[in-house]
Amino acid sequence: MLYSSKFIRQSLELHLFFARIMKEHSFFLEVGFTPKDSNYADEADAFRIEFDRLLADVISISDGVVSDDVLESGEVITPFTLDAEKSSAYYTGVKIATKITSEEIKLIGDSLNRENKEILERRVFVINNRAMELTRGLIRFKSKLLSDVLSCKVFTVNYPLLIDHIMREAKFYFTLVSRLQNHEDIDLEREAYVQELFWNRIMAEHSKFIRGLLDPTENELINTANNFGNQFDRLTIEAREAMNQSIPISEVTDDSYKATVAIRKFKEQGTQGLVECKIKSIILPLLGDHTLREANHYLRLLKIFKKVPDMDFK
Repeated sequence: MLYSSKFIRQSLELHLFFARIMKEHSFFLEVGFTPKDSNYADEADAFRIEFDRLLADVISISDGVVSDDVLESGEVITPFTLDAEKSSAYYTGVKIATKITSEEIKLIGDSLNRENKEILERRVFVINNRAMELTRGLIRFKSKLLSDVLSCKVFTVNYPLLIDHIMREAKFYFTLVSRLQNHEDIDLEREAYVQELFWNRIMAEHSKFIRGLLDPTENELINTANNFGNQFDRLTIEAREAMNQSIPISEVTDDSYKATVAIRKFKEQGTQGLVECKIKSIILPLLGDHTLREANHYLRLLKIFKKVPDMDFK
């Protein structure tokens, strides 16, 4: 059973990370269509705007409630997020709500009790329901889009694997919110198997997307991205073997941590290079920052897992 204060904090922290991820997924889809499929672009834009509203409402009640660890992890925003949004808005003509990011910069960690917990809990419960409904709709949209792309009914500059990738992230978000809404205590320390299997695959696919979106002349960056892709593919296999108890989860956690520290640095340098127009690619700066925040999120989880002694996580 999840107690009130923990329910509030875990819900808001989850939305601060994933609601932004969902709104950016919608943005990446929106700008990837040709003029012929403006209806798809319009639908993606509508999801982006609704997730903007959701995130703004989450921010409005998160100050002094969420943990310092989350705010300082770089998973909510990074030093590049605002500039990446401004650059990506300039390139695409989409009016990205940068004010949301400015408000997030002001957030402080758990130091205040601004209102009655019962009132706050009710507000969070409503936000969770909104998040589930929105995410359920976005999953349907992504699923239909992937089907149409694979059957050659629609063209988009987004890889089919990327569409599948962001659909899996949406499903993961939906599942976590559902569990919170049922007041199920999400003990991350006991979920190393599932989290590491999920995020190692995500990191592998990020590497492959980066590799495929770099200009062909960026040989060094392409090779580095390719090496990361291979490394996280192996770690994904190891995480699956750990689930089958073939190898200790602690070994996978240690290897995953080292690899994620390295890819985080690669993504940080890459995002800075994109913002400063020093890398030749067809990667929007916001996509670079997006993948950096996901690495930061995974790194925070891995730090939690590393502190846990060998035990049965199941």
